Amino acid sequence: MLSGILDGIFNGISIGSVLLLAALGLAIVFGLMGVINMAHGELMMLGAYTTFVVQNGFKQLGGVWFELYIFVALIAAFVVAAAVGLVLERGVIRYLYGRPLETLLATWGVSLILQQFVRSVSWQFVVGLGLFCLLYFGATTLLARRANWQQIRSWAIAILLPISAGIAIAIALVAGQMYKLPFTQPWFGAQNKDVTAPRWLRGGIPIGDYQLPSARLFIIGLTIACLIGIFLFLQKSPWGLRIRSVTQNRSMSACLGIPTKTVDALTFAIGSGLAGVAGSALGLLGSVGPNTGQNYIVDTFMVVVVGGVGKLVGSIVAAMLIGTANYVIGANVLQPLVAGSPALSSFFEFFATASMAKVMVFALIIVFLQFKPAGLFPQKGRTIDA
Repeated sequence: MLSGILDGIFNGISIGSVLLLAALGLAIVFGLMGVINMAHGELMMLGAYTTFVVQNGFKQLGGVWFELYIFVALIAAFVVAAAVGLVLERGVIRYLYGRPLETLLATWGVSLILQQFVRSVSWQFVVGLGLFCLLYFGATTLLARRANWQQIRSWAIAILLPISAGIAIAIALVAGQMYKLPFTQPWFGAQNKDVTAPRWLRGGIPIGDYQLPSARLFIIGLTIACLIGIFLFLQKSPWGLRIRSVTQNRSMSACLGIPTKTVDALTFAIGSGLAGVAGSALGLLGSVGPNTGQNYIVDTFMVVVVGGVGKLVGSIVAAMLIGTANYVIGANVLQPLVAGSPALSSFFEFFATASMAKVMVFALIIVFLQFKPAGLFPQKGRTIDA
């Protein structure tokens, strides 16, 4: 019985570590810009798929190289997710600052686009998208050099957009007919993909009758390393100082010469990169699919809300509590403790599934927020009044 409880708590902490990695980026972005990014889960998904791609590449090398692929995958996941987040901030979110409802709807639409992207992406799709970007953005960049660009901008976009899209689609379709299946077949599809952990992460460390899985220990260690890295970056680096300054008082920071738009873009990229790292870690716990991010995005938001917006310690405590509660309740770990009470036993058995465990945890969070609406560690001082 004790072994089962320890196993449940340890597995819950490892899941909480993934939630914390994702919530770190979300808390940084929301704390600085007030943006509710509904596509944050899809950035986790992209990190997981990046890990899958890197794994397949290192499988071709084999030997000792495959045992080291996870470190390359973590870096690649951070870079890919950060790049997508930067494009999202520059292309969509920067036009919607101060409009939370529009931002929520726009990022929700982006999340649906990214889900369909991983289902449908193929060489044909990439060629078409690349041609469209080259034609459209290349033409608008050249026209932007004209002195009367602001006067013709609307007309130019209205003309260039359909022409670029038409040319790109036509060439992609022709190329698809020429190269047949190898060119048009989706890379990932709708089915889940399995990520194979290196051999040194497949075992465990025995402690008496209990064994600590190496993969989950690695995830906990990765989370601690990311926490230390983010703390040092925010506290010791010049850009970390600028981020903290903009978070405290955006107007005064701009008056002092801090490039607030650059700070916004950098912060969003870092937050998105952390989501990619969380997705890479998530791949070690199970299969990867288009809906991977959706399974964790609500829990991630709950970590930010329960912990207190902008509070690192609060996010850590909330992630561990929510992750552990979800696993312990869903796996019915408490059943041996309440076996003597038929009512409690039936209660926990009813919630002994992943989906019903989330329902119970959310109900507990709702009750908790009635008493502490600002979270475990509410903001104090001038920041909360800003």
